[in-house]
Amino acid sequence: MPRNCDNWLKTYLLYTKASESPTNFHFWTGVSTIAGALRRRVWIDQKYFQWTPNFYIILVGPAGIAAKSTSIRSGVKFLERLKTIRFGPQSMTWQALALALQEAIETIKYIDPYTGMEVKHPMSCLTITVGELGTFLKPDDSALVDALVSLWDGQLETWSHQTKSSGNIEIKNPWLNIIACTTPSWLQAHFPEHMIGGGLTSRIIFVFGDKKRHFVPYPAEIINDQEFKELEDKLFFDLAEISTMAGKIVLTPEALQWGSEWYEKHWSTRPVHMASERYGGYISRKQTHIHKLAIVLAASRHSKLIIEKQDLWEAEQLITSIEPDMQKAFASIGVADEAKRMQQLVSYTKAYGFIKLDDLYRLAMQQMSRKDFESTIAAAIQGRVLAAIVKNGVRGLIIPTSPSS
Repeated sequence: MPRNCDNWLKTYLLYTKASESPTNFHFWTGVSTIAGALRRRVWIDQKYFQWTPNFYIILVGPAGIAAKSTSIRSGVKFLERLKTIRFGPQSMTWQALALALQEAIETIKYIDPYTGMEVKHPMSCLTITVGELGTFLKPDDSALVDALVSLWDGQLETWSHQTKSSGNIEIKNPWLNIIACTTPSWLQAHFPEHMIGGGLTSRIIFVFGDKKRHFVPYPAEIINDQEFKELEDKLFFDLAEISTMAGKIVLTPEALQWGSEWYEKHWSTRPVHMASERYGGYISRKQTHIHKLAIVLAASRHSKLIIEKQDLWEAEQLITSIEPDMQKAFASIGVADEAKRMQQLVSYTKAYGFIKLDDLYRLAMQQMSRKDFESTIAAAIQGRVLAAIVKNGVRGLIIPTSPSS
């Protein structure tokens, strides 16, 4: 059936243009929305494994600044209208997750284009939207974390777990799509160091936003009602069409060539900004992130079960573009006490623009001793994270115009 939108994601960004939230929040919400509609109905088959279009996306920003939850609601309302999408609970243990997946079992039917035969494909798919990550994820719940790590792969398998209340649970082809919100301070307080590297964090798309893209006190006053309703209807119609796609996705010869060349370069030359071993797990999964996103980008444009070179190239560019966000997230996890103190002082200085040392200490004195304050200030200045200047005869601190990375 013909689409109303040449590109669902671009139309969605137009639909959300009056929102104050950062553009990247809306883009990745759109990605999660398409993924939720596709579910495990489409995949790229690699014989030993499959790539499926599910994501763990976390929008990260200061509380009340970047409207993270509002961004998610703008997309999830389209999935809710579809009626065929199963949503998981926002607060859970792994047992509750297993039960929710078991209840989501369904069988899809499609025609194999190579054999012309009807194929039945069981799957258990959930999309979970979480306004506050802390209500859903308890990092010290190792059983839940292990389940999330396992489910991200979205493999063709039977996932078995034993629960006290329901006995042995077997789930056919489980598939989990999550989008959540949190703050840098929550990550710093609750994500332990051991979750970095090969663990859960390397499977997460972190999207940072710490400021409004523009100020819109009354969105309804600048939104054209007719245009807004027309865009909403077009987006819903096309998302319903996307939700009917089913079958194996193939890569064109040009896409395969590009992907092969990228893969060799990826493992031959590690980028400087990803040199730390902290990013080892992410580096090993970047190819998977790219192909998951390429499926969504292709579905955003058409219903053909084809990945083209342009889809892979664009997916790689988009994934690479958020690596600085990954670095910011990892910088909040497992940091030393001095680094935490430095982050606190930088936050105060950034808010004030210029702040006298005595004023800064009065703000921070409940979090650190005078000795720790002075040593942290010295380290921050030496590392060019803060700069000491004299303004109107008063010595204080500012954020350097070109702080060190």
